[in-house]
Parts: sequence; C-alpha cells; structure tokens
Amino acid sequence: MPSKPAHSDRRLEQALAGLTIALNATGAPWMIIGGIAVIARGVRRMTTDIDAAVRGDRIDVAALVRALAKKRIIPRIDDAERFASESLVLLLKHEPTGVEFDVSMAWTDFEHEAIAASSFAAFGAVKAPMARPEDLVVFKAIAARPKDIEDATALLVLYPKIDRARLRDRVRELATLAEQPDLVRGLETAITTSTAKPDRATARTASAAKAKPGKVEPAKARPAKARPAKARPVGASPKKKR
Repeated sequence: MPSKPAHSDRRLEQALAGLTIALNATGAPWMIIGGIAVIARGVRRMTTDIDAAVRGDRIDVAALVRALAKKRIIPRIDDAERFASESLVLLLKHEPTGVEFDVSMAWTDFEHEAIAASSFAAFGAVKAPMARPEDLVVFKAIAARPKDIEDATALLVLYPKIDRARLRDRVRELATLAEQPDLVRGLETAITTSTAKPDRATARTASAAKAKPGKVEPAKARPAKARPAKARPVGASPKKKR
C-alpha cells in the first residue's frame, strides 16, 4: 500500500494521473522520464515537475495538445506548438494543480527502444510506464546538469549491474546526434563516482539511492518507425532557449 503522500506529492500524483489518462487515450506509445521516474525506480530525491516522452511518429503536436487539454493540461508559453515543432519539447502545465510538464517528442531509435522497454512503476498511488533505470542513466547523462549527473550516479549505485558498455555506446551516439560530444563526460563522471571508494559525496549519493524499487510490470512494446533527419534526443538542449 502506498504511503500517505505529502501535499506536494498529492499535487504531483493528481497531475500525473491526468497525464496518464490523456496520453493513454491517444494510443501513442509514451513513458515518464525525469525526476518522477528516478523516484519511482528507488532514488530518494525531490521534484516539482513531470517529464514525459511520446513517440513523435505516432501523433503530431497539434493532436497531442488537443488530447491533453481534455485533462486540463494546457500550454504554459505562447506559440507552444511552434516551439515544440522546433525544439521537440511541448511545455505545459496542469491547470488544477499548477504542476508543469515537459513532454518531449521522441524520434531517435534509442528513445523508441526505451519506450518499448519501459515498464509500469508507481509514484504514490499512480502507476505509469516509466523508463528503465539504464535508460534513465542515458537520459540523465544527455541532460548533463549537475542534478542529472547526481541522478545518474544514484541509479548506478542502486543498480550496479547496469551494462556500462551499453551506456557508453548510447550516450556517445546521442551526443553525436546532438552535436555535443562533451556530453560523454557526464556519464564518465557518474560511472567513476558510483564505483569510487566512499567519501562524503558518494556517501550522500548512496544514501539517496537507498530506497528499494517496487515490483514493475512490463509495458506493451510497439515497433519503431523512421524519424526525421534532424531529430534531437530527449534531454539534449534545444537550439532555442526555453
């Protein structure tokens, strides 16, 4: 039975429940990424927003906006559809709670494979398809902010059997696609920190990763299709500042 959530968690749960219903209704494959997925996979940390990825070859931006509006999930910037067409990220908010969403249009082979391999996990009382721990590490390495590298490190501490060679291959591929080769450094930092002898920094990371993930159920896999030539991997910074 889920523990009783704090007020902020109830807001996130309500928003996540609305997003789950709306995205399921589209029929497009999708999954939760970002902080919510990291928490659902067992890492103790805080978050205030929700990130998701939807296969861009299964629904267009305008149709996605219409579907989300049925659950009072609306754009939080002007010209959100145009911005999403350029950056592949739809910036939204949940009217009843004020919780913000970043919904990415997933086009790369890696993103399609990650969505197909996602599995259901719980955030509070809400179950949704969440990215696997190993795929979250890749997404976090590509996002590359200090907090993202901390999350990647915590996941590697919690899941020590993750295939490091696969991580390196995937991050290298996506960094090349994003034309940001230096993104591989973040992954190496996470790998090194997760395997180093404990010091204050790694002890905090290990403490953050203590929670054990609950049981997960496999999500339905769907085949991938071709992507646009200029597809940007989820997490990589768009050309235009958000």
